[in-house]
Amino acid sequence: MKGPCTVPNDARLTTLLAELSSLDTEASTTERGDLDLLSTTELVQRMNAEDRRVPEAVAGRTAEIAAAVDGITARFRRGGRLIYLGAGTAGRIGVLDASECPPTFGTDPSMVVGLIAGGETAIRSAVENAEDDDEAAATALRELELTERDTVVGISASGRTPYVVGGLRYARGVGALTVAIASNAGSAIGAEAEIAIEVVTGPEFISGSTRLKSGTAQKLVVNMLTTLSMIKLGKTYRGVMVDLLATNEKLHARSIRTVSQLAGVDVDAAAEALRAADGSVKLALLLLATGASAETATAALGAADGILRDAISALT
Repeated sequence: MKGPCTVPNDARLTTLLAELSSLDTEASTTERGDLDLLSTTELVQRMNAEDRRVPEAVAGRTAEIAAAVDGITARFRRGGRLIYLGAGTAGRIGVLDASECPPTFGTDPSMVVGLIAGGETAIRSAVENAEDDDEAAATALRELELTERDTVVGISASGRTPYVVGGLRYARGVGALTVAIASNAGSAIGAEAEIAIEVVTGPEFISGSTRLKSGTAQKLVVNMLTTLSMIKLGKTYRGVMVDLLATNEKLHARSIRTVSQLAGVDVDAAAEALRAADGSVKLALLLLATGASAETATAALGAADGILRDAISALT
């Protein structure tokens, strides 16, 4: 059962209606007025045509995304964290990206964090009015003891979500790097951030349903922010994950396959190297590439800031 809906007063309602009417993500188009009359095949074709616009829109923000990746990477190297802020779909996308980093890149769960308006409950269910609290994100960031070494990425399709605006404002005051991901140009969150990634995807297939093109654009951008910063930190080698955590059978098999393929050895030799490396794919590859002892190889990786190429060069 839904909870009561908070209705804004007349003045606030007038302001909100004016704000929404100016947003591309809220716009309606007459060409979509016949969707309910189309065949399923035609609907698939129409929706797919809209979705194809998203990668092009993301490509138009290459410079801003690259600047964010470089800023995030620099702060990671100083022991900083990446913290996502968002409400609804945008918040869930941040939480999803954060939760995938530990198994993919072997990171500590505290390195990439997702905060969503309304807290844990909002990951699965809507929490009424949570996005309108412009103090909640600042409170959460304060509890995380945010510092200037951290990066805060605010995500909002409309670009006006109070929860995100308030969080970015607080983060900027602390001196953290601030990044905004919005689907409208000239956004409020973009104005609060040092780097504004405004991916304008236009009206949604269903007007105002920003889980669609806007959500897809957000997912593409956050994929880049973490994946590319992790590449720059040496979490991959020759385009393969080498810091993954083998937390299940599939990932254990993938670890053996990765070592076998990259080192050019059979499965048994790969498994033996992994045992000697205590399950570390990166260390196993270094052992096989150099013949060094586990102790020497571990020290070399540390001296190379975890970058496998540099460690191999140092030991050969």
